[in-house]
Amino acid sequence: METTRHFVATVYVVSEGCVALHEHSKLDMWLPAGGHIDRDELPHEAALRETREELGLDVDLIASQQDIESETVKSMPQPQHFLLEDINVNAEGEVGHQHIDFIFYGRADSRNIEPGPGEQPADDWEWFSVSDLRDRSEDLPTDVVEVGQRAIEAVREA
Repeated sequence: METTRHFVATVYVVSEGCVALHEHSKLDMWLPAGGHIDRDELPHEAALRETREELGLDVDLIASQQDIESETVKSMPQPQHFLLEDINVNAEGEVGHQHIDFIFYGRADSRNIEPGPGEQPADDWEWFSVSDLRDRSEDLPTDVVEVGQRAIEAVREA
C-alpha cells in the first residue's frame, strides 16, 4: 500500500489561560484549529489563515524566528512542534495517509469565536484550561492534552 502525505498547519489558540478545541466531524476526535497548507502557501501563513477561517480570530503566533537573511534567504517563524500523524490506517495496520504537521501556538485577545462560512459552528468549540485538559484526558488524544498544556504555558510565559 502506498502512503500519501499532505502538509498541514495547526494552531493551539490560547486566550485567558485556555486553549480552543473542537470535535472534528470527519476524524471524530478533539483537535485545535488547522488544515491543509495550500499550494505556494507558507506554513505560518496557513496557520494564520486556518485560525481566521475556523475561529474568526486573528492570533499572534508564539514562534521564534532566526535572524538568518540574505538577498536569497529569509527566516520564517518556526513551529513549536513538527509531527508526522497517521490519519488512515487499515485493518492490517498499514498506513494509507499521513499528515506532516507544522504545529504553532497562538495568542488570541478574545474568546469570541465566529467561524467563517462552511466551517463548524461556534458551539462546537470549547475552551479548555490545563485542569480541563487533565480532567477530560480520556476523551482527548494524548498528544492534544500534552501540546495543549504546553501551549497554555508558553503563551503565559511569552
